[in-house]
Amino acid sequence: MEIKFEKETGLFTISNSKISYIMQLVKNNYLAHVYYGKKIDDFNPYCSYYEVEHEGAPQPFDYPEGRIFSLECLPQEMPAYGCGDFKYPAVQVRLDNGTTSLDLRYESHEILKGKNKTKNLPSSYVNNEEDALTLVITLKEVGGKLKVKLYYTVFENESLIVRSSEIINTSDKEQKLHQLASMCLDFADGSFDRVHMYGSHANERNIDRVPLNHGIDVVSSARGATSHQHNNFLALCSKDATEEHGEVYASTLVWSGNFEAVTELSCYGYTRMVMGINSFDFEWILKPGESFTAPEAVIVYADNGFNGMSRSFHHFVKEHIVRGRWKDQLRPVLANSWEAAYFDFDQDSIVRFARDAIALGVELIVLDDGWFGHRDNDKTSLGDWTIINKKKLPYGISGLCDEIHHLGAKFGLWIEPEMISHDSELFKAHPDWALSVPDHKRSTGRDQYVLDLSRKDVRDYVVESISTVLSSASIDYVKWDMNRNLTEIGSLSFPEKQQGEIATRYVLGLYDIVERITSRFENILFESCSGGGRRFDMGMLCYMPQVWTSDNTDAVARQRIQYGTSYLYPPVTMGAHVSAVPNHQLNRITSMLTRFTCAMSGNFGYEMDLGKLSPQEQEEVKYQIGIYKKYRETLQTGDFIRLISPFEGNRNETSWSFVSKDQSEVILMYFRNLVQNGMPLTRIRFKGLKQGAKYQCVVHECPSVLSVKHEMSGQVFSAEYLENRGLIMDKCDSDFAAHLYVLKEVK
Repeated sequence: MEIKFEKETGLFTISNSKISYIMQLVKNNYLAHVYYGKKIDDFNPYCSYYEVEHEGAPQPFDYPEGRIFSLECLPQEMPAYGCGDFKYPAVQVRLDNGTTSLDLRYESHEILKGKNKTKNLPSSYVNNEEDALTLVITLKEVGGKLKVKLYYTVFENESLIVRSSEIINTSDKEQKLHQLASMCLDFADGSFDRVHMYGSHANERNIDRVPLNHGIDVVSSARGATSHQHNNFLALCSKDATEEHGEVYASTLVWSGNFEAVTELSCYGYTRMVMGINSFDFEWILKPGESFTAPEAVIVYADNGFNGMSRSFHHFVKEHIVRGRWKDQLRPVLANSWEAAYFDFDQDSIVRFARDAIALGVELIVLDDGWFGHRDNDKTSLGDWTIINKKKLPYGISGLCDEIHHLGAKFGLWIEPEMISHDSELFKAHPDWALSVPDHKRSTGRDQYVLDLSRKDVRDYVVESISTVLSSASIDYVKWDMNRNLTEIGSLSFPEKQQGEIATRYVLGLYDIVERITSRFENILFESCSGGGRRFDMGMLCYMPQVWTSDNTDAVARQRIQYGTSYLYPPVTMGAHVSAVPNHQLNRITSMLTRFTCAMSGNFGYEMDLGKLSPQEQEEVKYQIGIYKKYRETLQTGDFIRLISPFEGNRNETSWSFVSKDQSEVILMYFRNLVQNGMPLTRIRFKGLKQGAKYQCVVHECPSVLSVKHEMSGQVFSAEYLENRGLIMDKCDSDFAAHLYVLKEVK
């Protein structure tokens, strides 16, 4: 791992054993992007940038030698509009003279040990300074009013670069920032496919892959959060890229708010990829001497396809994003009261719910919505967190918590701290605490408003009220929800000229709140939720090590949702529960085995009243919880490998596997959804096995009490056989079927 600068050639080289990222100072100190990809030991700067004349392409004022150099054709690290580059910019400022033309040139650089912490933002980290190096390059605007700092961090064992940027007002007048991207990546060709995630509530993170077309394509959110509709992920891949082969350049943000991910294929065949806070409706007033910092971008390079890309993201999330007590601890099996009881519960019914679940092996009982104020439906009481509903819980949260602990399980609680109900004591006292704009009535979503987290007094109230609740009992787990998008994004506490900052200040305020609360209650396992997967991003994972993946718990829909989510996030971050059938969201009926096999592929739990199951179903649940606990370490810490995509062609099947760290244990999940006459049998070829090893197969289809044994159980196969020939998935003779195979190395 090294970062070096060659003064003679102007080359900056950032590298470790896997990758190289190379830049060069050219033509009066423009910072050009030269290369990002597989490690190059000795880079020859010959033809490292392009000199070519294009009709109408302007030349910089200080380059009078000819027409063969233009910013229109130069790959850049932080391109700006107005001085010859007409492609999508990475930075835009309305200067105090009313213009927006910027000309950024290299001024200086420094190389630092370790990893800088991004100012007022969540960021990746290292445990030891020796594990990373950071390059800081300072660019100066030729007009002398601004400086931009570019941060590049390389890690010892990661196939990625972490970038961020900071802009500083060095003038004596206010400047108005309209855009500051976290990253820009320029390519000299356009032969890529473009991959992003799209969806909706309860249908999150579908994979969309299309050819890169000429012009500008934008994936974005202006909803105040990462959104169900688009995740802040974007990849460019070679045309031949598959799960195991081909080049992939992929980026995501350590950020939880509005974002944009842009690609542009220019008329000359050059490709630009830009990612950062959404420039739509964004402004930030930079007073003299003030700065603004963009969130980190994590940029992965993989030459071994999308599984290679995902392995890099997964390892990075586990080692450099998730932190605290729960980073390396195995997560408990939980049962959540929501789909079991909704708002209709009291202490006795929750204790019965807990007793039934604990008897089957559940380790954590979660009380969901309805325990505060007079909240018997979703129209009231948000914000009244310290007013416990004594009709339901006569002994308070502490009384229920003590009872659950006495039964031998951990206790968890649902909260939605960012919201306020019109029908609440808080709104009566502070109607100005909700986001609002003058001369407009507030929109409602789920009959609730959004608290103005840009205000310190609001943030202090949230921290203190939630801390009061969490201090009142020995709470082990918190589900932190956020159930609507932001509308009327304005604040009564800021002047007119700063209203364009409020959407961003909301997210910064959220980070302030969760930093203070999670630091104060460091033993609690926090799970982020936002109507399910609205805010599944690395920003929230810096504070909460897992996320409720989707409100949709249907095992068939979850195959697509969890497959897509795995492009970026390891399964240990994904909340995944078995729910009752017919399914609450889709009214579909699937077997307990199928629901279990899909849910055990994430942070496992139940979203149902287990006491209402038949005795035979309860035995099946007990058996399956035992299976999960037996293989929990591999499921939560092993490598996740996708095998069959539900997004390709007219796929009727999905498959993935988990491989333990030492490759001694492999867990295979296979799903076939619709049975048809004459369907060909599917052969699964395994990946990631230990070469030369032999594996014995165990098939987990039914609980032991049913005495059903699959003929594949006990068979021994070589790693080479499993990878090159594979196993046939037979006996799928009903709709929505699943197979669960475990293969153990035979010594």
